[in-house]
Amino acid sequence: MNQLRVAIIDDHAMFRTGVRAEISAAVDVVGEAEDVDSAVQIIADLRPDVVLLDVHMPGGGGLEVIRRLNLRHATTTYLALSVSDAAEDVIGIIRAGARGYVTKNISGPDLVAAIVRVAAGDAVFSPRLAGFVLDAFAGTIEVAQVDEDLDRLTEREREVMRLIARGYAYKEVAKELFISIKTVETHVSSVLRKLQLSSRHELTRWANDRRLI
Repeated sequence: MNQLRVAIIDDHAMFRTGVRAEISAAVDVVGEAEDVDSAVQIIADLRPDVVLLDVHMPGGGGLEVIRRLNLRHATTTYLALSVSDAAEDVIGIIRAGARGYVTKNISGPDLVAAIVRVAAGDAVFSPRLAGFVLDAFAGTIEVAQVDEDLDRLTEREREVMRLIARGYAYKEVAKELFISIKTVETHVSSVLRKLQLSSRHELTRWANDRRLI
């Protein structure tokens, strides 16, 4: 039986190396890419069976990769592999056409099993993330409203918003994102204004209600 052909798309070289080491005995890793443009090129040229796809990357992230390629290469299956476990990331990439979503703390054997399953047509999710998808289809999460709210924010504002909502101090956010405290303050003010909120407490409640933290 031929091995499944897999491409690894992630903007961190050390992570790609680690994933390759974990799965290469079981699948054929045919290529890697670190941003949207190179990912699109590799997938178009190599046509792997399964693409391990990071959600957040330079150039638009995993959503943009699928958007550019999904119609042209319907035989390729996408499995999101991300550090993020936020509801809007999970729901967004599944709506775009990914067959599954697992977080980066997954073990090597479990990742191989997930690759095999999505290649066979199954949908695969890390346990907590499956609930997001079920809730979205059941109407518990108002996906359209979450998308509309988040569309008002830039990518950086979303990152700041999520960290602040998780209880990070401004100094901790600055360190985490490699930006100044003043820049964090500016982003928080912008987020509160765009979402029509008046305090960090309201922001935390807003994000928690939408399962963004």
